[in-house]
Amino acid sequence: MKYSQLFIPTLKEAPADAEIASHKYMVRAGLIRQLASGIYSTLPLGLRVLRKIEKIVREEMNAIGGQEVFLPSIQPSELWEESGRWEFYGKELLRIRDRHDREFCYGPTHEEVITDMVRKEVRSYRQLPLTFYQIQTKFRDEVRPRFGIMRGREFMMKDAYSFHVDEESVLETYEDMARAYSNIFERCGLEYKKVEADTGSIGGAHSHEFHVLADSGEDEIGFCNSCGYASNLELAQRRIDQETNRPESGKTPKDIEQIPTPGKKTIADVASFLSVSEKEVIKTVVFESPSGLVAGLCRGDREINPIKLKKLIDCEWLHPADQNKQDGNIPFGYIGPIGLDMPKYADAEVMKMPQAVAGANKVDFHLGGIHPPRDLTGIETGDICYAKAEDPCPQCTSGSLQVKRGIELGHIFVLGEKYSKAMKAHFLDSNGKEKPMIMGCYGIGIGRTAAAAIEQLHDEKGIRWPKNIAPFQIEIMPLNMKDSATVEAAESLYNKMNEKGLEVLLDDRADRAGIKFKDADLLGLPLQLIIGPKTLKEGMVEIRIRNTGEAKSIPLDQAFEETLKLLDEL
Repeated sequence: MKYSQLFIPTLKEAPADAEIASHKYMVRAGLIRQLASGIYSTLPLGLRVLRKIEKIVREEMNAIGGQEVFLPSIQPSELWEESGRWEFYGKELLRIRDRHDREFCYGPTHEEVITDMVRKEVRSYRQLPLTFYQIQTKFRDEVRPRFGIMRGREFMMKDAYSFHVDEESVLETYEDMARAYSNIFERCGLEYKKVEADTGSIGGAHSHEFHVLADSGEDEIGFCNSCGYASNLELAQRRIDQETNRPESGKTPKDIEQIPTPGKKTIADVASFLSVSEKEVIKTVVFESPSGLVAGLCRGDREINPIKLKKLIDCEWLHPADQNKQDGNIPFGYIGPIGLDMPKYADAEVMKMPQAVAGANKVDFHLGGIHPPRDLTGIETGDICYAKAEDPCPQCTSGSLQVKRGIELGHIFVLGEKYSKAMKAHFLDSNGKEKPMIMGCYGIGIGRTAAAAIEQLHDEKGIRWPKNIAPFQIEIMPLNMKDSATVEAAESLYNKMNEKGLEVLLDDRADRAGIKFKDADLLGLPLQLIIGPKTLKEGMVEIRIRNTGEAKSIPLDQAFEETLKLLDEL
């Protein structure tokens, strides 16, 4: 297309609320405009990017047997009440009423709707497995929308759902979906990691996330520098030597003693006051659970991971205890495991400590001389702490964890019977016995993928699109629209490329060369073909590769073939 025929409202400055590169450049390059907080209009160039991502997604979903559907975005509350999520989902669920005062929600996801559809149509094991997908607008009422379309309230998503007779079948589809997701992100030109993940509010027993590595990512990813292990830091494990540390050779453990620590409530204060390292202090954190208060124990230089602790306890939810709600019997700041009257769970590292200090459960006092293997018997242990960089890898003996930030683009789940049991989505097996279907769920953020590409590949000048999702692949820039030879050469190349099906943008504006160069770098199309009167007199034009900045002069009569060659190499 010609630049003069396209709506590309570029800006010199980014909006004041734009914090990350993708938000800044998507607004400045005229891809999006904000309508309300967390709600954006997608403009022509932006929509071309989204449609390309959608095309890649559709091709990969179809390749593994997915069938495309389009489900209602407005969903009746009755379905969500059946699944038990109407109240559980929280304020992110936008609830509305129609003129008859019936309650609905604007769907943030479609497990209930697709389960309702399938339960009404599928009766026999012979009809399974089935995989359905859609690409559709969702709405989640984020408390603080930010980062442009990266964390908006309204967004475009591909969500897929599969239905099976048993776990073996769902795991086959799960692996197919994982490969399809890898293909999608590779075709989009992104560096990504597949990581173990928590199932969150969707539910289920098994899940992985796909993250693009970028400094602006909201999540932290732990991955091994030696093997293929990778996990969201929420779940990342670390190898813990099971051999118990003992006091120095020839020494017996000290007896427990009560030590005055007036006003010393924090781990740092206690360690400094007693001249010990934070690794020698036991941190005791109290949580509220469905069965009452519980305590988690870890080394003072570690942080307890509530998700890991919840899994160890095997409870439905877990929240840090609200000190303001307690009756004063728990001396926060001086809590310790010895004499604490509540269930206790310790990180495995605690049991390796030869000597330790902990709270005495008495204001202004701590206990010294604690030997965990002797003094903390009968406490269930496990890996309940956040992993850190340089922790030993849990899967191999030679590697250690690296930690980088990532942007979550995709998430796949094995849901099991969570929704089919609650909503009675049953089938008859080969023996005529009624059973609940086994389900899987698989999502990709379409807009987030576009934004993540910018986060990973931008520079100080603007966007650097991968060729498969760029709005156009080539930009032709005649530098002087008053020079007839320049215009003729540019239009001749433009017409030839169009005839061959190439995606080319001709900047036919009568603006100065400097403006065209700045806008071209901002838009970030992979190849820039520059035609100026001076070089044209010598029969030459210039080709620049946006991603690398590499530029070279070539004869005009070879420009078409050279452009094809470079495009193929990108």
